[in-house]
Amino acid sequence: MSRFAHGPETLQLGDFSVQRLGFGAMRLPGKDVWGEPDDPVAAHAVLRRAVELGINLIDTAWYYGPHVANRLIAEALHPYPSDLVIATKLGGRRLPDKSWAPYLKPDELRAGAEEDLRGLKLEQLPVVHLRWMDQPDVTFGEALDAMIALAQEGKIRHLALSNVNALQLEHALTRTPIVAVQNLFNLGGGGGPIPVADRPEAVLAACEAHGIAFLPFFPLAIGTLTAASGALAAAAQRYNCTPAQLAIAWLLARSPVMLPIPGTSKVAHLDENMGAVRVVLDPTAIAELAPNR
Repeated sequence: MSRFAHGPETLQLGDFSVQRLGFGAMRLPGKDVWGEPDDPVAAHAVLRRAVELGINLIDTAWYYGPHVANRLIAEALHPYPSDLVIATKLGGRRLPDKSWAPYLKPDELRAGAEEDLRGLKLEQLPVVHLRWMDQPDVTFGEALDAMIALAQEGKIRHLALSNVNALQLEHALTRTPIVAVQNLFNLGGGGGPIPVADRPEAVLAACEAHGIAFLPFFPLAIGTLTAASGALAAAAQRYNCTPAQLAIAWLLARSPVMLPIPGTSKVAHLDENMGAVRVVLDPTAIAELAPNR
């Protein structure tokens, strides 16, 4: 019997079978995802505990730190368990002022792949997301072609996408298999009206139609959903769980292709997040909790 209250316990990412609750490494570096963590020992402990709990998908990127998250993963877990899948992202970089910037030209994507391979001590990257950000001198098609070339060379095993709309996903599928999409999706909802193809639900629906895993980033809305006085506090009491567990449980219940990747730098929070898989929500609760977009 599955320990997951909602949906399957595992999903396929190409030829990899992964648990339907992963771990995001973005919170492991220092403040603002920059520099060294305050407690490297704790960061290593979180990664080892994730593996102990059965998590076998870790999401990272060379520009987290930069380079810090990848190094911590390698320090804590290399040589890696045979079933561990490390998913990375290419297409971004950090500037000296700690801002985020696109890095999507073919030579930049190649340089990023080499950084991931080196930092993670891998000969091939298992899953790599093309993290799309608007860049005037690069089209989505050109960036995708560069990723396909890296896969054909054997540097990437499976291609995925991040921060894309439904039209971009459909276009990519005409060119190459896509095993996952990583987009913003959480109980916090969105802002004003946006084009239909850009709506999170439209991308999720496309993933469901094609059997593609959907990895919602910021599943806890960077902590705003999980505060003691936050929007989910009262509802969490009704379901005898914490706000963080409710936010993750709702995602798991929302779709069978949903694969949340909540991140943390504390073992206690990791253990708490794992408890979300046992939270039962009926269809009425799933609908009532859904944000108005």
